[in-house]
Amino acid sequence: MKQRRLGKTDMYVNPVGLGCMGLSHASGTPTAKEDAVRILRAAYEMGYNFFDTAECYTGINPDGSINYNEEVVGEAIKPFRDKVILCTKFGVTHKGDHLEFDSSPEKIKSSLEGSLKKLQTDYIDIYYQHRIDPKIEPEVVAGVMKELIEAGKIRAWGISETTEEYLRRAHAVCPVTVIENRYSMMARWYESLFKVCEELGITYVAFSPMANGALTGAYKSKADFENGDQDFRPNMPQYSEEGMKKTNEIVEFLEVLAKKHDATTAQISLAWMINKEDFIIPIPGSRKIERLQQNFNAGMIELSLEEIKMIDDKLDTMEFMVFGGHSGK
Repeated sequence: MKQRRLGKTDMYVNPVGLGCMGLSHASGTPTAKEDAVRILRAAYEMGYNFFDTAECYTGINPDGSINYNEEVVGEAIKPFRDKVILCTKFGVTHKGDHLEFDSSPEKIKSSLEGSLKKLQTDYIDIYYQHRIDPKIEPEVVAGVMKELIEAGKIRAWGISETTEEYLRRAHAVCPVTVIENRYSMMARWYESLFKVCEELGITYVAFSPMANGALTGAYKSKADFENGDQDFRPNMPQYSEEGMKKTNEIVEFLEVLAKKHDATTAQISLAWMINKEDFIIPIPGSRKIERLQQNFNAGMIELSLEEIKMIDDKLDTMEFMVFGGHSGK
């Protein structure tokens, strides 16, 4: 399995990374810490070496205590910390039904210290600005990142859900190594950033690469979710009655190609973006070890240019209802 370089750094990872959020946040009652640690260590044994978490990924345990995803990830990777690339994020706080953004220099530095403690490490490989803070100029954020890199606190930095203008302005102050934006067959509105990534030598980390599970074909309706009121997915537009019609249509289309490659539709959805551009790294997540293995193996599936074009041509005829936007492109 050929590894992919992160930006212009000396850091290389396998073509499929691991989004750790779902173990603690937005996918139902958090997985018990000991089970989550076991799952993450099993993922490492499979070959995962790119772990993604964030300061704000939290959930409520059955006993009422807070489950901090960073603490789970930190405990899990402790035995092999120097053999993996660890990513976390700052700048977002969940406040009931909305998010609060704070990327002030003081907040960034205090968040970093908190993350280092929870992750049981003295450095972060990739430190992301989780969302753009409209109150803070990109040059200010980039200046803080430069300081943290020079201090050895972080090795490189990235921006999540960035725009081209913000990215270019930040990159001019302190080179950006990666961006982490939503991307899947059902969410293609950031494809305009591909040329920018290629030009600047930036890696595109794709979060929600299977449209929050929709492209797996595992969910046919809201009734298929049984993870309780901490699961955000049933209320996403792709799982509405109207949204499911489009979701099922693309899944059925992918099933033909999946059968040809002895793969699942989920694997085809990952292989599609991996084979499309060599600077894209999807970071799917799962609580099930067999699904983690399937996701990782998607990095070995080779799709031809003709197959990729066939998928793109089909997607161009469709408009999806999906969380984060309302379009197939």
